[in-house]
Amino acid sequence: MKQREKMQGRGFIFKKFEEEAKSPFENLFEIFKELITHTSGELDEALEWLKQLDEEYKLTTEDYTLDDFVEDLKKKGYIREEVENGGGMTITAKTERAIRKQALDQIFGKLKKSTSGNHRTNHIGTGDEHTGDFREYQYGDSLDRISMTESLRNAQIHHGIGNFNMTEDDLVVEETHYKSQMSTVLMIDISHSMILYGEDRITPAKKVAMALAELITTRYPKDTLDIIVFGNDAWQVSIADLPYLKVGPYHTNTVAGLQLAMDLLRRKRNTNKQIFMITDGKPSCIRQKDGTYYKNPMGLDPFIIDKCYNMAQQARKLKIPITTFMIAQDPYLMQFVREFTYANQGKAFYTGIKGLGEMIFEDYETNRKKRIRG
Repeated sequence: MKQREKMQGRGFIFKKFEEEAKSPFENLFEIFKELITHTSGELDEALEWLKQLDEEYKLTTEDYTLDDFVEDLKKKGYIREEVENGGGMTITAKTERAIRKQALDQIFGKLKKSTSGNHRTNHIGTGDEHTGDFREYQYGDSLDRISMTESLRNAQIHHGIGNFNMTEDDLVVEETHYKSQMSTVLMIDISHSMILYGEDRITPAKKVAMALAELITTRYPKDTLDIIVFGNDAWQVSIADLPYLKVGPYHTNTVAGLQLAMDLLRRKRNTNKQIFMITDGKPSCIRQKDGTYYKNPMGLDPFIIDKCYNMAQQARKLKIPITTFMIAQDPYLMQFVREFTYANQGKAFYTGIKGLGEMIFEDYETNRKKRIRG
């Protein structure tokens, strides 16, 4: 009776969700991180934008001013005095990490760090991610895969509780998934068209790169991510460089980007490899053997396009799928991407800026579901 009275006092209490109150610094810092991404790491410009927003929307108060916010940025290690290059202030590595984390939260949601650091595949086998399915124990199965709850249950059913006994036939193993590792190269177009026509396309591309970098380094640390930017040429950038990426007065040398991407992936030991390419324009430039550049921004040049198809076929032979995220929907460009994708047997998405990050994340996860062979 007493036990029942105790149980009656238990239950769930539901309350209206109340967002956790943020300090004035935290509120301003959220806006600051967004601005510093748009200004490509230019601190003075970001603070000027913040000042204008404050004047219009009254973000600060007499008790907490913009000067107080800047002082807190210094104290907390988000900005520092620049000794070289004429002095002034600059953001720190701590701010770069904060920007990447914000990009991850915005695009991929607040993902919890995985304890295993790997990805699930569609194939059952030896792994460390549980499927919820069980099978009989087989010789060679790891002992730590035995489900003690199910095995004890079988022993009780087969032998009774009074004369408890457990045999090999009672043992049950929980199925797990194979684990795979992925090496990814993300190619970002930084040609001039990425800021043309009144649309900022480079900032969303940077956010995707920062979010993907944060996802891989925190949740899938056994994977690798290399980032390439391409204009007239192609070169590798580090994760720390991402907030500072800017569009240049470049044409689009897609071939150079693909060559560098494949060179990087050839050195990786992971079985699964892939290339993600974010671009909004047509290939319009190629570097010739003598070091000169052949450029043609008018239409689709057959000489340049054929080189792109050749690179797509080479990647296919190396079993490197290319997923193209085309931030343009001109019919003739879409036709080029279709033929390029066919040559590689990869995938293509024709998209605007909105939803770009979610699509890349979903494709990344989908491509991870492969069984390692050999």
